[in-house]
Amino acid sequence: MPAKTAKPAKTAEPASDGFSAAERAAMKARAAELRAEGKKGAKKADGLEAVLESIAKMTPQDRAIAERVHVTVVETAPELTPKTWYGMPAYANADDKVVVFFQDSGKFNYRYSTLGFQDTANLDDGDVWPTSYALLQWSPQVEKRVAALVKAAIS
Repeated sequence: MPAKTAKPAKTAEPASDGFSAAERAAMKARAAELRAEGKKGAKKADGLEAVLESIAKMTPQDRAIAERVHVTVVETAPELTPKTWYGMPAYANADDKVVVFFQDSGKFNYRYSTLGFQDTANLDDGDVWPTSYALLQWSPQVEKRVAALVKAAIS
Protein backbone atom coordinates (compact mmCIF):
# COMPACT_ATOMS: atom_id res chain seq x y z
CA MET A 1 0.00 0.00 0.00
CA PRO A 2 1.49 3.41 -0.92
CA ALA A 3 2.37 5.77 1.93
CA LYS A 4 -0.10 8.54 2.67
CA THR A 5 1.10 12.09 2.24
CA ALA A 6 0.53 14.78 4.83
CA LYS A 7 -2.67 16.74 4.19
CA PRO A 8 -4.37 19.68 5.90
CA ALA A 9 -6.34 18.95 9.07
CA LYS A 10 -9.75 19.20 7.41
CA THR A 11 -9.21 16.48 4.78
CA ALA A 12 -10.91 13.11 4.75
CA GLU A 13 -7.63 11.23 5.13
CA PRO A 14 -5.52 12.49 8.02
CA ALA A 15 -1.77 12.16 7.79
CA SER A 16 -0.54 8.86 9.14
CA ASP A 17 2.34 10.46 11.06
CA GLY A 18 0.08 12.33 13.50
CA PHE A 19 -0.12 15.99 14.40
CA SER A 20 2.00 18.34 12.33
CA ALA A 21 4.99 20.05 13.92
CA ALA A 22 3.03 23.31 13.96
CA GLU A 23 0.08 21.64 15.72
CA ARG A 24 2.37 20.06 18.33
CA ALA A 25 4.13 23.38 18.92
CA ALA A 26 0.80 25.19 19.35
CA MET A 27 -0.43 22.61 21.86
CA LYS A 28 2.83 22.82 23.84
CA ALA A 29 2.57 26.61 23.84
CA ARG A 30 -1.02 26.39 25.09
CA ALA A 31 0.04 24.01 27.88
CA ALA A 32 2.75 26.50 28.92
CA GLU A 33 0.18 29.32 28.92
CA LEU A 34 -2.13 27.28 31.13
CA ARG A 35 0.69 26.52 33.57
CA ALA A 36 1.46 30.23 33.76
CA GLU A 37 -2.13 30.86 34.89
CA GLY A 38 -1.42 29.09 38.17
CA LYS A 39 -2.66 25.93 39.87
CA LYS A 40 -5.92 25.54 37.93
CA GLY A 41 -4.16 26.25 34.64
CA ALA A 42 -1.45 23.73 35.49
CA LYS A 43 -4.12 21.07 36.02
CA LYS A 44 -5.58 21.85 32.58
CA ALA A 45 -2.11 21.72 31.02
CA ASP A 46 -1.42 18.36 32.65
CA GLY A 47 -4.76 17.05 31.34
CA LEU A 48 -4.00 18.23 27.82
CA GLU A 49 -0.56 16.63 27.88
CA ALA A 50 -2.01 13.37 29.25
CA VAL A 51 -4.55 13.28 26.40
CA LEU A 52 -1.85 13.94 23.81
CA GLU A 53 0.34 11.22 25.32
CA SER A 54 -2.51 8.70 25.30
CA ILE A 55 -3.20 9.51 21.64
CA ALA A 56 0.49 9.17 20.76
CA LYS A 57 0.51 5.58 22.13
CA MET A 58 -2.29 4.42 19.80
CA THR A 59 -1.86 2.50 16.58
CA PRO A 60 -1.50 4.77 13.54
CA GLN A 61 -5.12 4.25 12.39
CA ASP A 62 -6.58 4.84 15.87
CA ARG A 63 -4.24 7.78 16.44
CA ALA A 64 -5.36 9.47 13.21
CA ILE A 65 -9.02 9.26 14.27
CA ALA A 66 -8.26 10.27 17.88
CA GLU A 67 -6.36 13.34 16.73
CA ARG A 68 -9.27 14.48 14.58
CA VAL A 69 -11.71 13.82 17.44
CA HIS A 70 -9.48 15.88 19.73
CA VAL A 71 -9.33 18.82 17.33
CA THR A 72 -13.08 18.67 16.66
CA VAL A 73 -14.02 18.54 20.36
CA VAL A 74 -11.61 21.34 21.31
CA GLU A 75 -12.83 23.57 18.46
CA THR A 76 -16.52 22.78 19.02
CA ALA A 77 -16.52 22.94 22.82
CA PRO A 78 -13.56 24.97 24.11
CA GLU A 79 -15.21 25.04 27.54
CA LEU A 80 -14.55 21.29 27.94
CA THR A 81 -11.24 20.39 29.56
CA PRO A 82 -9.10 17.60 28.09
CA LYS A 83 -8.13 14.86 30.54
CA THR A 84 -7.65 11.13 30.51
CA TRP A 85 -10.33 8.82 31.81
CA TYR A 86 -9.36 5.18 32.30
CA GLY A 87 -6.39 6.00 30.07
CA MET A 88 -8.61 7.29 27.26
CA PRO A 89 -8.82 10.84 25.89
CA ALA A 90 -11.81 12.52 27.51
CA TYR A 91 -13.28 16.00 27.83
CA ALA A 92 -14.85 17.24 31.07
CA ASN A 93 -17.22 20.05 31.97
CA ALA A 94 -16.64 22.80 34.57
CA ASP A 95 -17.59 20.33 37.34
CA ASP A 96 -14.77 18.01 36.13
CA LYS A 97 -17.36 15.44 34.97
CA VAL A 98 -16.56 13.63 31.74
CA VAL A 99 -18.96 14.56 28.94
CA VAL A 100 -17.34 12.85 25.94
CA PHE A 101 -14.52 10.32 25.51
CA PHE A 102 -12.70 8.43 22.78
CA GLN A 103 -11.90 4.74 23.08
CA ASP A 104 -9.46 3.42 20.51
CA SER A 105 -10.13 0.04 18.92
CA GLY A 106 -6.86 -1.32 20.30
CA LYS A 107 -7.87 -0.72 23.91
CA PHE A 108 -9.97 -3.89 24.03
CA ASN A 109 -9.18 -5.31 20.56
CA TYR A 110 -12.48 -4.10 19.08
CA ARG A 111 -13.03 -3.79 15.37
CA TYR A 112 -13.82 -0.07 15.67
CA SER A 113 -13.01 2.93 17.83
CA THR A 114 -15.77 4.51 19.88
CA LEU A 115 -16.90 8.05 20.59
CA GLY A 116 -18.82 7.83 23.85
CA PHE A 117 -20.86 10.17 26.00
CA GLN A 118 -21.44 10.07 29.75
CA ASP A 119 -24.67 10.93 31.56
CA THR A 120 -23.55 14.58 31.78
CA ALA A 121 -24.10 14.90 28.01
CA ASN A 122 -27.41 16.42 26.96
CA LEU A 123 -28.27 13.85 24.30
CA ASP A 124 -31.59 12.78 25.82
CA ASP A 125 -34.20 11.89 23.21
CA GLY A 126 -37.29 10.33 24.76
CA ASP A 127 -36.86 7.10 26.69
CA VAL A 128 -33.97 5.69 24.65
CA TRP A 129 -30.99 7.26 22.83
CA PRO A 130 -27.47 6.26 21.79
CA THR A 131 -24.57 7.09 24.08
CA SER A 132 -21.73 5.76 21.93
CA TYR A 133 -20.87 5.72 18.26
CA ALA A 134 -18.55 3.48 16.23
CA LEU A 135 -15.83 5.31 14.31
CA LEU A 136 -14.20 3.35 11.49
CA GLN A 137 -12.50 6.23 9.70
CA TRP A 138 -12.54 10.02 9.57
CA SER A 139 -14.21 12.06 6.84
CA PRO A 140 -15.79 15.51 6.53
CA GLN A 141 -19.21 13.90 7.12
CA VAL A 142 -17.94 12.18 10.29
CA GLU A 143 -16.44 15.47 11.48
CA LYS A 144 -19.79 17.26 11.01
CA ARG A 145 -21.63 14.50 12.89
CA VAL A 146 -19.13 14.50 15.77
CA ALA A 147 -19.28 18.31 16.01
CA ALA A 148 -23.09 18.20 16.08
CA LEU A 149 -23.10 15.54 18.80
CA VAL A 150 -20.63 17.49 20.92
CA LYS A 151 -22.65 20.70 20.49
CA ALA A 152 -25.79 18.85 21.60
CA ALA A 153 -23.95 17.25 24.50
CA ILE A 154 -22.91 20.59 25.97
CA SER A 155 -26.16 22.46 25.24
